[in-house]
Amino acid sequence: MLRLALPAFCTLGALSVGAASAPLPAMRVPVDGPSAVAASAALGAALCPPHTLPDGPVCVHIPSADDEGEPEAAIAPNAHHVKSGRWEVYEDIPRRPDRPADYDAYRYPVPPGLPGGHSVVSGYDLDKPDQAQRRGRTLHAVGHGAVDLPQARGTPAHLVALEHQQGDAEVLFVGALFGTTVITKQTVREGGHLRDYVILFGHLDGVAPGVGVGTVLKDDDVVGFVGDTGSPELIHLHWEARRVRDGVDAQAKAKLGGGALLAEDVSVVCDPRNVLPLR
Repeated sequence: MLRLALPAFCTLGALSVGAASAPLPAMRVPVDGPSAVAASAALGAALCPPHTLPDGPVCVHIPSADDEGEPEAAIAPNAHHVKSGRWEVYEDIPRRPDRPADYDAYRYPVPPGLPGGHSVVSGYDLDKPDQAQRRGRTLHAVGHGAVDLPQARGTPAHLVALEHQQGDAEVLFVGALFGTTVITKQTVREGGHLRDYVILFGHLDGVAPGVGVGTVLKDDDVVGFVGDTGSPELIHLHWEARRVRDGVDAQAKAKLGGGALLAEDVSVVCDPRNVLPLR
């Protein structure tokens, strides 16, 4: 049975679900007594598609007996000011509530490189307000759709099989993007569906011998080596996950260059914690 934890009375106003929706009138939902479940179910049905319930600004899939693997991640519209000051609207897939918030709960392509056994020096923040996204020495950079993993130059960066991955990974791109970059395609079973993800290994010092477009990689195979290409003196691995949109052939897009795989109509940036395996 699904139970919703709400305060004694909870007021809900406008809620954005997927595409922009019209504001809803404020509602007071009692949570004590038999009417609570019915009221909550009615509210969820009004705001979200069937088999989902609202969780903040997104609709969260309700697992059922027919599902296989993890619930499908929901795409949410967001906006922030880019470096130029322009207001930019984009889509992203924020961390699902069922995935741990602690970055140290996950396995990464390189060993922990920070004091205390920590791995991530800069995490995913596209789902946070502008001010929380500002980073760098002068706080001028805005938005980070990946995890930055510091390690010594030349440390091997290994392929990580994603949570519920089906089959092996395939290399789609090797070349200049985030410095020297390798992009792999990895297929994941989500909520009973197969979804393709493209994974970026950026700022590499070099690519592992034998790795090229079309190479098939298994879990723990070496992809390349940690470096600072494209980010001088900031030696780290940029690891980014993007879900390929339905109906898009990532292999065909990759022939146009690595940047083509990042286009908004091709893939959606995803919080890496949705797909990284737990330690």
